Amino acid sequence: MLHKLHIENYVLIEGIDLEFSPGFSVITGETGAGKSVLIGAVGLVLGQRADLKMIKEGRERCLIEAEFTDISPLEPYFKENDLEYDPMSCVVRRELYTNGKSRAFVNDSPVSLNQLKDLGSRLVDIHSQHENLLLGKESFQLDALDTVAKTGACRALYQQAWQDYRDKAAKVDFLAEELQKGQEEKDFISFQFKQLDQAGLRAGEQAGLEEELEVLSHTEEIKSGLARLKEYFDAEDNGICVRLKAATQTAEHLSDVFPKIQDACSRLDSALIELKDLSRDVGHWDASVELNPQRLQEVEDRLGLLFDLQQRHHVKSVEELIGLKEDYQKRLQIIDTGDEQLKLARAAMQAARRKAEDAAGALSAKRASVVSAIEQYMEAQLQQLGMPHARFQVEMTAKEMDASGADKVVFLFSANKNALVQPISQIASGGEISRLMLCLKALIADVGQGSVLLFDEIDTGVSGEIAHKMALLMQEIARNRQVLCITHLPQIAARGAWHYKVEKSDTEEQSLSSARLLTEAERVEEIAQMLSGAALSEAAVKNAKHLIYGD
Repeated sequence: MLHKLHIENYVLIEGIDLEFSPGFSVITGETGAGKSVLIGAVGLVLGQRADLKMIKEGRERCLIEAEFTDISPLEPYFKENDLEYDPMSCVVRRELYTNGKSRAFVNDSPVSLNQLKDLGSRLVDIHSQHENLLLGKESFQLDALDTVAKTGACRALYQQAWQDYRDKAAKVDFLAEELQKGQEEKDFISFQFKQLDQAGLRAGEQAGLEEELEVLSHTEEIKSGLARLKEYFDAEDNGICVRLKAATQTAEHLSDVFPKIQDACSRLDSALIELKDLSRDVGHWDASVELNPQRLQEVEDRLGLLFDLQQRHHVKSVEELIGLKEDYQKRLQIIDTGDEQLKLARAAMQAARRKAEDAAGALSAKRASVVSAIEQYMEAQLQQLGMPHARFQVEMTAKEMDASGADKVVFLFSANKNALVQPISQIASGGEISRLMLCLKALIADVGQGSVLLFDEIDTGVSGEIAHKMALLMQEIARNRQVLCITHLPQIAARGAWHYKVEKSDTEEQSLSSARLLTEAERVEEIAQMLSGAALSEAAVKNAKHLIYGD
């Protein structure tokens, strides 16, 4: 139930605070007073799109806050979306700023606009004049049927099965396309793989070959340098090792008479050992480096092959070539086993389709189970609303499965005696659409989850006794759900348990809209004015009292 509504700096509204009660409330006001502005504010706090023009001129922020009570049916939704839950109260707030920012809160916790819109649709069912146009749309009719049939869980199971089927069908399409492309490219892929496989590629190979090439290309220079280095170490007259050995011996002789040099002896001895090891290494290197034109040619040829393969395949390393080879190998395996994979995928798709068909059948059965009751209810209510010959049928026919199931649903209607029923979108007038929609809303209200019903001039196209009967039907709906109705008709306004009036006042600077709950006396006067216009007559007052209180 909508308990409180606070609107601040919204279009023509500077500040409004309203409290609502259970049951049937009506909202009236002259054309242009701001009733649509009030509805717009409610829509905004429930997640509808915002426009910065909605912020009252000269203000930096617009604020709309609504408090709902008795929200226990929504406990699973709050827990599922990790929102703070209080069964007694839920406060929804929307803020707009002139800098373009928008913020939304549920119980003071920030939420996204999508979350707010989702929650808002569960809190309030707003019926605007635009929604009358939806009645002719098959998607709306199917959703209405599902609401009455309570197919939520059944439809969710079907949609899960349907999506699984679609995923598997997409996989079949993908594998079939890949298999066809693979068969067309098999010879090319085989050639590429064979070329790379025969190359005997090894990770890290290229760096080693490039290093070896450097040595083979400079063999003479390397051997000459190593020979000179060996001479520096081991020359009999002045080689480093010979002279260092002499230095070591001299230091050892001195150590007997000059103990301080003993450490130097040890260090000289270590240096001599290190240099002799180094000299031996140089000798080994010199022996290992040989002129080998044949090996040089082999290395150049191998590197030439590697560079050629890299250029041909547009890569920069042997490792990338190895990766390409492995990829070609996998593609060949897919091609070779593709028929079997495709066969398995098709079998899985067919199994998923059968499961989706079973789920669609269960969904169709659940829908069909309420068709007769809907037809009887709608015809009975339409007859009460001044359409004694009204006929209403729900036509269900099979269609190819899609996200909504395997049923094509069309509402058929006839208002005239012995006339053929036809789709609502083709024959119903404005007044008939209003009554059809009200009856449908009343039916849905009997099975719904208790959200607030907000009617914005659902009485379009009707008047007199029909309007009175529509008001009685709204009263009936309000026994189980809170109903708010914006109306221009005194017959409907008179049936409300609470009556609110929207007014607009003009000053030299601006126009302002306000709203308030009328007292009993004010209510009589308001309905009398709705009956007679601005000039309030005694007869109009008497008639207003008759509408409100009866005889």
